[in-house]
Amino acid sequence: MTVLRYKEIEHKFVVPASFDVDAFRRALAALSPGRREVLRVRDRYFVTAAGQARGFILRHRHDRDLHELTLKTVVGDAEVRDEINVALRPHDQDATIDAFVAAQGVVWRGTLWKDLEVWHFDDCEVVHYVATAADRDGHAVHCVEFEAIHQATMDEALAVMARYERLTGFGSAVRTPLSLVDLMWPGVLAELRLTP
Repeated sequence: MTVLRYKEIEHKFVVPASFDVDAFRRALAALSPGRREVLRVRDRYFVTAAGQARGFILRHRHDRDLHELTLKTVVGDAEVRDEINVALRPHDQDATIDAFVAAQGVVWRGTLWKDLEVWHFDDCEVVHYVATAADRDGHAVHCVEFEAIHQATMDEALAVMARYERLTGFGSAVRTPLSLVDLMWPGVLAELRLTP
């Protein structure tokens, strides 16, 4: 088992709605990704009593290719955090997940949709998406993320992300330390005393 097995290492950049996605696509195509996907993802987030006490949030993700339950730690800077993914059966399991989290005492929940485009490389996943929350009256966040994958050390992971950022015009951009939950529902994690 590698040291980074249960770590998510990513840089998130909030971009304006006017972001030039076509230029970004061209820059990534020039790097020859293994594959590119366009999909819509539904993420349901839950803070349970255990999560509130121990500093984590649960995410239930379901799209056409992936169905998983994820535990993510809440940290001051989302660059590096614990992430444990449990693969689920491909069919809809909303009722089962609802019962599972209800047994742990749900103190908050939120649902968002991501319309995303992802470029898969051997060492990095690059994503552009627009996230909208079901309960936020059209509130949308536009983001670009670089997530290092399959590295053995933190230094290697950071170097991989820096390379892709530089080659796509994000080398000097300022990333956000906030998680997507913080961006979509500002203040909710602090209200639940989940912010370190």
